[in-house]
Amino acid sequence: MQLTKFTDYSLRVAIYLAQNPGRLITIAEIAEAYQIPNTHLMKVVHRLGQRGYIVTVRGKGGGMRLSRSPEMINIGNLVRDTEDNMDIAECFGHGKQTCPMLPACALKSVLLEARKNFLATLDRYNLSDIMGLPADNPAGGHGQAGTVFVPAAIPHRKGAKAA
Repeated sequence: MQLTKFTDYSLRVAIYLAQNPGRLITIAEIAEAYQIPNTHLMKVVHRLGQRGYIVTVRGKGGGMRLSRSPEMINIGNLVRDTEDNMDIAECFGHGKQTCPMLPACALKSVLLEARKNFLATLDRYNLSDIMGLPADNPAGGHGQAGTVFVPAAIPHRKGAKAA
């Protein structure tokens, strides 16, 4: 399963905001940090605001911040709220079905289980688990404004299977 760029950018925005608490962040700052076009980020920020993940402040000195602490933002929910189509195969959709195996196919149930497990894994993590550490400070701590962070090792959550 591959997430859309929209969901990827949504996760990046959430991570960036979590890594830079206590101040308003602009779309331009995130766009520069991650080399993402402003136009894409405007759509992402709009959706995150609609879904209640961020608070936006308009006008001079405006920007955005998380609406709640990173511990309260579930990754599985964020992905569900930003990924428009979680259909793994054509047979998941409601549109035209062209697969000749569809009437007797057992693959759909396997793929449904895979999607369920994919989302269940994401449900075990909060934004605080994936915030990462500053690239220049592997021991942790807060970076300077505009610092791009790299992911740290993600702790195993209850129910997570070791790789």
